[in-house]
Amino acid sequence: MDLERLILDAPRKYTPYQAARAADVPMDLATRFWRAMGFPDIGQSRALTDNDVIALRRLAGLIESGLLSESMAIQVARSTGQTTARLAGWQMDTFLENLTQAVEPGLTRAEVAYPLTELLLPELEQFLVYVWRRQLAAVTGRVVHAAEDTEITSGRLAVGFADLVGFTRLSRRLEEEELGELVETFENTCSDLIAGQGGRVIKTLGDEILYVTEDPAVAAEIALCLVETLAKEDTMPALRVGMAFGTVTSRMGDVFGTTVNLASRLTSIAPRDAVLVDGDFAAALEQTGAVPPHVPEDPAGRQAEGGFPFHLQPMWRRPVRGLGLVEPWLLGRSHDPE
Repeated sequence: MDLERLILDAPRKYTPYQAARAADVPMDLATRFWRAMGFPDIGQSRALTDNDVIALRRLAGLIESGLLSESMAIQVARSTGQTTARLAGWQMDTFLENLTQAVEPGLTRAEVAYPLTELLLPELEQFLVYVWRRQLAAVTGRVVHAAEDTEITSGRLAVGFADLVGFTRLSRRLEEEELGELVETFENTCSDLIAGQGGRVIKTLGDEILYVTEDPAVAAEIALCLVETLAKEDTMPALRVGMAFGTVTSRMGDVFGTTVNLASRLTSIAPRDAVLVDGDFAAALEQTGAVPPHVPEDPAGRQAEGGFPFHLQPMWRRPVRGLGLVEPWLLGRSHDPE
């Protein structure tokens, strides 16, 4: 209870009904807010604090002022709850490991956790706000420079999936600690490379990572860098990447649509340590001058020539579940990477 009070910066004081009444928010709306944030129903337990009342009042105030509709306020609560729940879980896993190793004889984990949390909490809080503001500034810039409103939620993007080959089979042979280290290395390496090249990580799924960029040439460079970098890791399985270019729907930090599905399907049929792209992606690379112009009579496809960073080789057309007949292209560099 002492540790909880330290983190929440307030003692338990209200039942849900009392908190809603104190915030002057209808109980049904308060319940929707709490559920959207990922909090369980607690009946009439006295578990809420003054800060819970303030949060309810702020959300309701955004609706009353007309800044947000009720549905938008619910989306704000849900997206914030989902994102911070994952962040809190990751941080606790990290701290728990350190606490377990650092427990001294005669001291409980709680006794060790309290002073550590007391020191870390204000620093982590300020860092969280800093990173959020930087990310918000980046997103705002993209929105402001969009030519039309539809580009904000349904723009054309290059979508890339990177997937570790044989991960399920490998996971049966590795110890839990080894598997965790492998996944962490994969996620950290991919995330750093994608961010460094100007891409955006949408989500990671253990053995798979989804990213997007506005520029297909940047997406191509990221994909090849991922394959080349992970190939140098002796403990890492082979990587395969699938990419598609087209209209993408963005919602709550995720992306959806046929383009995303196609990139995922291309990943599943890509060779080991190779990158497959769809026809629209290949055409977009040609338009930006990243590959030589395609000559239909040339059976070799877009071959490597001077002045072009990439080359494309056509693969056999094949049916892809749910998407019909697809003609993938094998992406490579026009010269050996340095």
